[in-house]
Amino acid sequence: MERRALSGARAPLINQRNKQMKVGFIGLGAMGAPMARYVHAKGLLTAVGNRTQAKADALAAELGVRAARSAANFADCDVVVLCVSLDADVLENVTALAEVLKPGAVVIDHSTVAVETARRCATLLATHNIGFLDAPVSGGVEGARNGKLSVMVGGDADVLDGVRAVIETYAARISHMGATGAGQATKAVNQVLVAGINEAVCEGLALGEKLGLDAEKLLPTLMAGAASNWFLDKRGATMLRDEFNPGFKCAHMLKDLRIVSAIARDTGVRMSTVEQALADYAELIERGQGESDTSALITLKRGG
Repeated sequence: MERRALSGARAPLINQRNKQMKVGFIGLGAMGAPMARYVHAKGLLTAVGNRTQAKADALAAELGVRAARSAANFADCDVVVLCVSLDADVLENVTALAEVLKPGAVVIDHSTVAVETARRCATLLATHNIGFLDAPVSGGVEGARNGKLSVMVGGDADVLDGVRAVIETYAARISHMGATGAGQATKAVNQVLVAGINEAVCEGLALGEKLGLDAEKLLPTLMAGAASNWFLDKRGATMLRDEFNPGFKCAHMLKDLRIVSAIARDTGVRMSTVEQALADYAELIERGQGESDTSALITLKRGG
């Protein structure tokens, strides 16, 4: 399908107050599906798509919306939200959407990808007068299920204003971080902190086990002081029971850390925490724990 790139005056951005706004959602995994449900709860969801067609068909039937089988099924959408895994997936979807979305539409990408990937997507869509926001999220599966995600956005502020009502359906905080790529840069910083906290918590709790401390006393004691953090609160008890049902998979953490490493390579910043975390999550995947929650890291820290 041939599309003419627009020049001169831009098509007006969609209006967030438009009650008839149509939203498509691509990527219905552990985070994407609950996010799409929140969009639907506000009466905005029109179509859903997923690489595994059965997932799209099931959610579409549940919510009474269209199950997309190609990019063309999103052609009438004002906004398309992406929540997929890899840079290649984002680029594939954006390339297809560029050929079918109407001028003035907006693509919101909640995936975690490289800064350069975000910029490529924005440039590609801009030739068709379609807006783009790189808007990675933090908060894990719990944040998605509870509609309490933190969203870090790169792109044009006017584009964000036009689609804020969509993001607000599943976000506790929306932060405009700057131009295209700033959202992904912020997520890189976020993942450095997350990786470091994971390393420290797993090492600390492994030490507590070796010292014979009572977990039922240890965990609330730690949470009441300066060691308190989200990972300890949400994963401390389960990891001590060797329960690693994924909130955020080890394989996804390794992918994100490789992105972080590439972003940081030329900054001159010492990244010893990231280097250790890269080695640890690579080892976990070699042990067959790629689909386990990142708290499976404690199995390495226990040694032996």
